Amino acid sequence: MDWLLLIIAGLLEIGFSISLAKMKDTTGSPFIFWTVLFLVFLFVSLWLMYKAVDTIPVGTAYAVWTGIGSVGTVIVGILFFNEPADFWRLFFIFTLIASVIGLKVVSD
Repeated sequence: MDWLLLIIAGLLEIGFSISLAKMKDTTGSPFIFWTVLFLVFLFVSLWLMYKAVDTIPVGTAYAVWTGIGSVGTVIVGILFFNEPADFWRLFFIFTLIASVIGLKVVSD
């Protein structure tokens, strides 16, 4: 169950990263919307990670949480914000994914 909470927390990290990016591009009501969304994603993500470290070592949990957030944010950036998807960028994203999977395997 704690691994599921950690995965959800990582997905919410993607949400607060994207919200942060949208905040810098807006003003007025849209800025307030993205700020509130950022704070909600941030709070819930951190709370779920806090709950996950009941049984998952904190170093492993943090690495997995940031790994999910990093990989997800890069993928969203490539798909929706026209960020580059060159060979080396994808290569290092895949090594990050392999590292997160490796941490999961050795943590059990």
